[in-house]
Amino acid sequence: MPAVPLVRWVVVTAALASVVLPVCVAAIPVARPAAEKRQVFFVRALGHQSHGEAEGGYAPLSLLAAPTVGLLASATVVEGITAPLAKDARYVERSNVLRLPSGRWRYVPADRTASVMVPAGDPEAWRQIERSRAWLAAGRVPGRSPAQRAAAERALLSMRALLRPNGALAAGWTPGWMYSWPRDAAFASAAFAHTGHEAEAYRILRYSVATQRRDGTWDARTKLDGSGPPDGRRWQLDANGWVPWATWQWYRTAPRNTRHARLETLYPMIRKAADRAAASLGKDGLPPASPDYWELMTTTTNIGTAAPLLAGLNAAADLARELDRPVDAARWSGAAQRLSAGIARSFAPLGYQRTVDGLHGRDSAVTFMAPPFNAAPADLPRALDATYEALLLPQGGLTPGNDPTAPWGGNAWTPSTSLFALARAGTGRPAEAGKVLEWLLAKRNTLGELPEKVDREGRPSSVAPLAWTGSLLVLSLVALDDGALPTPPLRS
Repeated sequence: MPAVPLVRWVVVTAALASVVLPVCVAAIPVARPAAEKRQVFFVRALGHQSHGEAEGGYAPLSLLAAPTVGLLASATVVEGITAPLAKDARYVERSNVLRLPSGRWRYVPADRTASVMVPAGDPEAWRQIERSRAWLAAGRVPGRSPAQRAAAERALLSMRALLRPNGALAAGWTPGWMYSWPRDAAFASAAFAHTGHEAEAYRILRYSVATQRRDGTWDARTKLDGSGPPDGRRWQLDANGWVPWATWQWYRTAPRNTRHARLETLYPMIRKAADRAAASLGKDGLPPASPDYWELMTTTTNIGTAAPLLAGLNAAADLARELDRPVDAARWSGAAQRLSAGIARSFAPLGYQRTVDGLHGRDSAVTFMAPPFNAAPADLPRALDATYEALLLPQGGLTPGNDPTAPWGGNAWTPSTSLFALARAGTGRPAEAGKVLEWLLAKRNTLGELPEKVDREGRPSSVAPLAWTGSLLVLSLVALDDGALPTPPLRS
């Protein structure tokens, strides 16, 4: 996350309690905060357990820096656009150059670490615009309507801006989001792969190799320089599913003359991740309780962990077959079968609710049981519909879940809503997927960026752009264009 993941333990310092947004140059290691800059943490949702997450003083949301509404970016530098700067401004089409109300342009030159204002038509700014357009043209922009294609272009450019040269993917460009989450990165890698941007997809996977822990897991998030986690937030087991799944999606789209050799370099990561996932399964075939994409601990197994692990084990087994490693393939296929049976016994009767004890309501993670993650069980469409209706808010989007111990209030979350577009596209319901996307496109901000949330009045809220939502939009449009996205097979 990502924030998105959906609830963040946002770490800020007193020095960040302003509207000045940071500039990042490449992925240079960042010095630790000065001792006098005391860390404070955003409060977790009620009713959830700590289990070792970072503890500290609590800070109200008002203390955080003003969220971005857009991005200025060169190949190595990112600068957030604040709401005052964005007022009456627009991007120059298919670029990260901002056209101001005065007619002048603002952009980040290749040899600078901060943005500058130049006359419209400035030659160097034009060269940056041309490079952005050439990058888009070298790949694929999905979508059947001009609005869909424009939204996909903007999402791809924003994901490209948030991707650091070392392969770290920032969830967003506001303090608290300026970290790399394995989950967000996996979705972005898949979105890049399915739009012809193989280099970016593979770069993300290489970062996953570099940041995997010795035991085969990943931290919940890492600093963008790859030096480790920014706090004591508990690691999450779902990454052991998301990363192999993303690797499988990349492999399906990568050039055939290079993909085998590149997969060989990724395979040790896959082996450690899949072996850890398989070893985590209990006698009931399910993994233990672990924080899910909400980044909150549950006391019993949750579908937000079980479903990604199923996708990851199936993906790992198929990749092992590609490299002629039958022993690995058999081991992980067997684990996937046990997990699939455990999900069918324990989650299916509950309509794939959030937790196996049935005490935490319906959850948008039900979509993780659908393509392109897993082949949809026969009863899944009914569960998708019931969950969608349960989570639907008056402004048209979805709350992440209706867990009575962790209410999300009146905000709709664009990642949770977008997941249903992807699931409906993957289960042969393109018209319903299209309706979800229509709502999403209507909630872009004035710069065309996708926000993390939509408030009660239907206005874009929180950080924009959000990498996870952009990835989901792109994947949903590709699925609608192609009829479906590939899904790792469950084999005996």
